[in-house]
Amino acid sequence: MVSALTPSRPPAPPALAKFHAPEVVFGADSLGEAGFAAIRLGARRPFLVTDPGIVEAGWLATLLTLLKAEGLTPVLWTDVTPNPKDHEVRRAYELYAESECDVIIALGGGSVIDAAKGVAILSGNGGDIRDYAGVDQVTRPIPPLLMIPTTSGTGADVSQFCIVTDTDRHVKLTIMGRALVPDVSITDPRLLTTMPEDLNAATGLDALTHGIEAFVSLAHNPLADTHALNAVGLVCRNLRTTITEPAEMTARAKMAQASLQAGLAFTNAILGATHAMSHQVGGLLDAPHGVVNGVLLPHVIRYNARASPDRFVDLARSAGIAADGMPGEEAAELLAQHVRRLADDVGVPRGLRELGVSDTDIDTMAHTTLDDACLTTNPRTASEAEIQQLFRDAL
Repeated sequence: MVSALTPSRPPAPPALAKFHAPEVVFGADSLGEAGFAAIRLGARRPFLVTDPGIVEAGWLATLLTLLKAEGLTPVLWTDVTPNPKDHEVRRAYELYAESECDVIIALGGGSVIDAAKGVAILSGNGGDIRDYAGVDQVTRPIPPLLMIPTTSGTGADVSQFCIVTDTDRHVKLTIMGRALVPDVSITDPRLLTTMPEDLNAATGLDALTHGIEAFVSLAHNPLADTHALNAVGLVCRNLRTTITEPAEMTARAKMAQASLQAGLAFTNAILGATHAMSHQVGGLLDAPHGVVNGVLLPHVIRYNARASPDRFVDLARSAGIAADGMPGEEAAELLAQHVRRLADDVGVPRGLRELGVSDTDIDTMAHTTLDDACLTTNPRTASEAEIQQLFRDAL
């Protein structure tokens, strides 16, 4: 027992936290700032990365008008597919170099933004994009990045992540480092209205996964926590509305905010087993990332609850569950059920088998999961056998 005369020990200082973020321009009609932002970054001949869907939706024409009004001469690259491939990044970089471009602009979803980051990596560092898998392998400066997301979930426009598919090994490579945090992110909720319904559902569940995984990550911190919890609440309250009432702009704006805040959370707190496993499914089968997350997340919530149960109380409360005073593992179970109901409501399959995963794929995917950088910050350690079981549970 400590005597009243014993000097009390001073409280431990808070852990050091760093928070990385780009300049953020947010709100309806913020696309109009794109030309000015590019000029401020030093653009004269910007390299503009997008995809055929964005071209068809008309947003590329709008952006080109804005850039040309500032006297810029954009060079276009539109050959990006979902889950961008290593060979696509190589070809895009060759055009970037041949055209003597400067600032890199991405207009699109996470695949477009990741491809643009891949071009930036090769421009500043050379070699092959597969050389940079892992953490802080990008050591030389890269060109300025202006990101304009057209989906509400990936968070790639504010993150330090770049995900590229290695087509030889059929795995997704996680490239992570502070150098990849874009310089400017412009989020205009109007651009979300042209998303197909399945993409809207997938990216919304991706944002939810970012918020939940960032909050329980071993690298979580108070600055990221606020964004993570708010993102979870915004997705749970608004994603269904964007499916049932696609033109309702209040919900669209809230989902745009959810994507942004979830991105700010996970780029600073990193992620966990859901993403580490999802990357393997996407690399093997070219499956939609957010959909895979929606299938895996409830299972990983239950798995992780044994390591950090108390944090799931706050997450459950943010999702709208009356969890005050509830044991953490009970709150986690209710959250897992809540996530599954949301996935059901937006049309996500109940198991990986419906996405093409078979029993014979599990061993390979579990093995490659161990190499994914996202697994290092999962709150509960996972052996290869435990990851195999999680995949089986999600089949």
